[in-house]
Amino acid sequence: MSTLPTAGPGPYPADAPASADLFDRARAVIPGGVNSPVRAFQAVGGTPRFMASGQGPYLFDADGRRYVDLVCSWGPLLHGHAHPEVVAAVQAAAARGTSFGAPTAAEVELADEIVARTPVQRVRLVSSGTEATMTAVRLARAATGRAKLVKFAGCYHGHVDALLAAAGSGVATLGLPGSPGVTSAAAGQTIVLPYNDPAAVQAAFAAEGDQIAAVITEAAAGNMGVIAPRDGFNAALARIAHAHGALLIVDEVLTGFRVSSAGWHGLEPVDADLWTFGKVMGGGLPAAAFGGRADLLDQLAPTGPVYQAGTLAGNPLACAAGLATLRLADADAYRRLDDAAATVSKLTTEALSAAGVPHRLSTAGNLFSVFFTGSDVSDYATAQTQHTAAYAAFFHAMLARGVYLPPSAYEAWFVSTALDDTAVAQVAAATPAAARAAAAAGAGS
Repeated sequence: MSTLPTAGPGPYPADAPASADLFDRARAVIPGGVNSPVRAFQAVGGTPRFMASGQGPYLFDADGRRYVDLVCSWGPLLHGHAHPEVVAAVQAAAARGTSFGAPTAAEVELADEIVARTPVQRVRLVSSGTEATMTAVRLARAATGRAKLVKFAGCYHGHVDALLAAAGSGVATLGLPGSPGVTSAAAGQTIVLPYNDPAAVQAAFAAEGDQIAAVITEAAAGNMGVIAPRDGFNAALARIAHAHGALLIVDEVLTGFRVSSAGWHGLEPVDADLWTFGKVMGGGLPAAAFGGRADLLDQLAPTGPVYQAGTLAGNPLACAAGLATLRLADADAYRRLDDAAATVSKLTTEALSAAGVPHRLSTAGNLFSVFFTGSDVSDYATAQTQHTAAYAAFFHAMLARGVYLPPSAYEAWFVSTALDDTAVAQVAAATPAAARAAAAAGAGS
């Protein structure tokens, strides 16, 4: 990127009256005023910003304020907001009809694209990442005739009952140990182990290997903050699982098609059995998928006995957005994403260092997060050593200067190909004051 100017907007007022009014109205009709918990700003305090529109690297809220977007709808918006080719594809699809409840050519084209980019031989489209992981687990249990699962503390795989045990992301943000309504029978089938600890996996299989259907892991953890797998960890999971007749499910809902054209597999090939995808493959519309070897996927109905269905699966609008997004995701796009992530993370860490704020930059490809701790972070327990009040102060100082970060210390930061020099300059202008705010919140003490 070229030399960055230092200009940026002055701090916005702390109040956001239009958003506050909408939040009051929402709380009267929507539990907590939001339809996904992290959006409520409980982890950082203050009024959640209700967004009115997006364009390129920017979001615009109900009060008319503009923000550089480093959330990107939690990952799907690889090319920023309202990319002309994505918009045109969705408009054309909508003009033909929004849903048919019957197969379409777009479903085949999107499935072809996923199979061409990844190790999967077959893929089934669904509407959410939760559906993808839920059905991958069901398929693994059917294929092995076993019930138990191994997952890792802090890894989030959607709000499936068995997978909410020691989940990260929104559960960590809200300080909940799990969720009421998840039965002991469901949770009891899940063995929760520390992330990046192959010895713990080996021990679990030594004790209960003949009962374990699968290990499920995020390809790189992104829901307790970003934590990459240590060298050889994912390979060890495949080796241990296969030695005991179990399967490995790699969750690429977050990393898939974001960190490379083949997702995390493009950076670190692993001998997994099933993969899940989402976010980028829908281009901002609800779409997800799971896939794997043909012999496993052919156990799904209608060719096999494992049932799964979805009225809106393969929705033509979502397929159109996903196809347009993936077709724009060429080698140059990934170079731009990597460069943008490196620039933003460097600006952030330099400002925090200058302000004397202990922190750790943690990366996984072009995904990253900043942990406000002086300790190394390798798993959920060490992620929880961070100074969340300092993050909240940093978040609000950035928000006041027109930069929208994840409203939780336990989330990944996302960049887009639309993040140009002007937007990066605004981030550069905001970070010094935000770092000083974090220091004032006690992060340096």
